[in-house]
Amino acid sequence: MDEKRKKRYYSISEVTDMVEVKAHILRYWEGEFPGLRPRKNRAGNRAYTERDIKIVLLIKKLLYEKKFTIAGAKKHMKSTPIEINDPQLDIPFDKINKRNEIKEIRRELIELINIVKEL
Repeated sequence: MDEKRKKRYYSISEVTDMVEVKAHILRYWEGEFPGLRPRKNRAGNRAYTERDIKIVLLIKKLLYEKKFTIAGAKKHMKSTPIEINDPQLDIPFDKINKRNEIKEIRRELIELINIVKEL
């Protein structure tokens, strides 16, 4: 099984990278949508499960693609059972790797800049 899929909990920064929604929007949605309640760890940081991420993807789809209002999306989610196995809500785990690759490239560039400065 893929290493990323073995993970039980994801940080808010990992989720924002996967679903391409800013952290403050996720925190706002938590207050608006009762079904979205990620756990918090001992440090008080949000710990999202795969189910939480699929709910986020559903909310994003309703708001951004189907152009629901917040109230309309809430009403829709209350009246329609959440189908977590919907293939359109597959979690884009590959986005986590892209972020790590970018961080590594940035680190290497900083090293090169420091070498050039020393010349």
